[in-house]
Amino acid sequence: MAVKLFVGGLSFSTSNERLREVFAATGSVESAAVVTDRDTGRSRGFGFVEMATPEDAEQAISKLNGTSVDGRTIQVPRLRRRRRWAWRWWWRWWWSASLVAPA
Repeated sequence: MAVKLFVGGLSFSTSNERLREVFAATGSVESAAVVTDRDTGRSRGFGFVEMATPEDAEQAISKLNGTSVDGRTIQVPRLRRRRRWAWRWWWRWWWSASLVAPA
């Protein structure tokens, strides 16, 4: 199962290929993308890397977090599991609305 990692602090000159090259040194990379501004096409300074296995992802985090790439120190944080607050809010709203007797 692929694991997506956030990579912050990238240089504006870092390309998708360079990002893939850096992470490939720690494990198998499925995809690497630097996020760009849609109007100017310039890098926004962060990107995402998809590692093939959770073990490769952990290895990349431990080896690359705080290292220098293209003259900038990158951050590869451990991501927490996303919570689904919108779904919970909707369910509570629907349930409470269904309990109200029609007038």
